[in-house]
Amino acid sequence: MFSADPLTARGLSSALGTFPEVEIIEGLHQSRVDVRVVAADALTPDVLAVLRRAAANGQVPVVLVVGPLVESELLAAIECRVVAVLPRAMATPDRLMHSVRAAATGGGVLPPAMLGELLQHVERLQRELLSPKGMNATGLSTREVEVLRLMADGLDTVEIAGKLCYSARTVKGVVSGLTQRLNLRNRPHAVAYALRAGMI
Repeated sequence: MFSADPLTARGLSSALGTFPEVEIIEGLHQSRVDVRVVAADALTPDVLAVLRRAAANGQVPVVLVVGPLVESELLAAIECRVVAVLPRAMATPDRLMHSVRAAATGGGVLPPAMLGELLQHVERLQRELLSPKGMNATGLSTREVEVLRLMADGLDTVEIAGKLCYSARTVKGVVSGLTQRLNLRNRPHAVAYALRAGMI
């Protein structure tokens, strides 16, 4: 848990201390925490620096209790492993604990307005950056997704080529490009990776 303001830090400790499953550890440099809670009035450059240092110290999710955020600040926070944002004005003990539990189990929590902004940003990225390059949000082209799906169905190179009206050489090139770019060992590894990552 971290807050530059001692009064806020005490308030967070008090709010979270009512839940028996919570052990409060002050500071951001503790390596044995499941979730970090950071509180600030605003997402200033100093707070962002704190979040970046915390993100560099490990893959621990962060709950951010903060005042109003604009879209660019929300994106910067997400880059720093922030998975839950709780506006200060709404930070009751129950809501705070809900955010901590969600972060601890791999989930996330955003107020509806922020979630809407984030979804609009993703849609803009898809429309303006990825679609013109023939890619989607997974970073794969339509051709790569089609080949992976058919590989997942058990088809071999010749069968995939026939289904997609490509040459066998083109299919081999797609698979080779995928495995090299994603640092994968072979075709089964590529299929397993794509399935786990929700790419297909």
